Amino acid sequence: MSDDAVGPAETDDVLGPGWVARTLPLRPDALSRRGAPDPVATLVHRRPDDAAAPAGTPATPPSADLAPPRPRTAVLYLHGFVDYFFHPHVADALARAGYDLWALDLRDYGRSIRPGRPANEITDLATYTEEIDTAVRLLRGSHDRLVVLAHSTGGLTAALWAHARRGRGLVDALVLNSPWLELRGTTFERTVLTGAIDVVGRVAPRLVVSRTARHYGEALHAATGGPWDYDLAWKPHTFEARAGFVRAVRRGHARVARGLAVDCPVLVLASDAAGPDDRWHDALLTTDSVLDPAQIAARAPLLGPDVTFVQVPGGAHDLALSPAPARERYLDEVLRFLEERLGDA
Repeated sequence: MSDDAVGPAETDDVLGPGWVARTLPLRPDALSRRGAPDPVATLVHRRPDDAAAPAGTPATPPSADLAPPRPRTAVLYLHGFVDYFFHPHVADALARAGYDLWALDLRDYGRSIRPGRPANEITDLATYTEEIDTAVRLLRGSHDRLVVLAHSTGGLTAALWAHARRGRGLVDALVLNSPWLELRGTTFERTVLTGAIDVVGRVAPRLVVSRTARHYGEALHAATGGPWDYDLAWKPHTFEARAGFVRAVRRGHARVARGLAVDCPVLVLASDAAGPDDRWHDALLTTDSVLDPAQIAARAPLLGPDVTFVQVPGGAHDLALSPAPARERYLDEVLRFLEERLGDA
């Protein structure tokens, strides 16, 4: 893959030595036409010579004439709402099995946030098609196969994208980690309130209609006693949800409810239990305290004709950030599915 093929050259990434990022310029949008910077996305990767070697691989002296073979299968990671990629342990597990992970920070998220552009906002999930298509085109040009691995709102976005791109042979497998396929809440919130949001989100998309609960983030982050360290400017404990965003998500939910036709094998994974999402409790990291796993299980079969659903006992909302042994169980299930469906990496 040449620099010309992927846009600007790689720069050192915030994840540290070996990690690099490429900024992907995107088309001007309504915000940039009003004077804001043009949107960008960011593709994050670890240099091949810094990736974890597959288990059992003997050490080989470096050679100027022999570059390491590029893995045949690329895995494209998509994050959730108010989120970004900070999961090198997932890249390690995939690399040991022979997979090449690339992560995409979508426009206005994480590494792609730019001054003058509101962070973490969208009014139509299909807008992300541009950067997903760009990343997929680049990775398909250098790998034989492509897997999309997506979390939460990214899981909903990925499913809708894969449905819209069906029949093109772009993706060989879709893996969804706690995808947001339905609104957690009361029947009133899923019906009457959704109808109201559909109107409000169209006429006043920037109206704040709710905030995410802070308890899950506080349980995750090292500064508040959690096991993970990440940039709180890019993934704060709580963040406002605006009407345009909620409307876009609820329209995505409605599309899933009508049934999709994703034409590659799909693996959907979720915790085995829901925890309260409105208060602190001891099981914040051993239950899904953001979404309802029962809703995920019910909606998963609607994604396409070949869907596998797996529960991960003791899993957190982001299964990759669960405590052991749930985290290892999650990664093992992903690798088992890919081996069964794709064969050798």
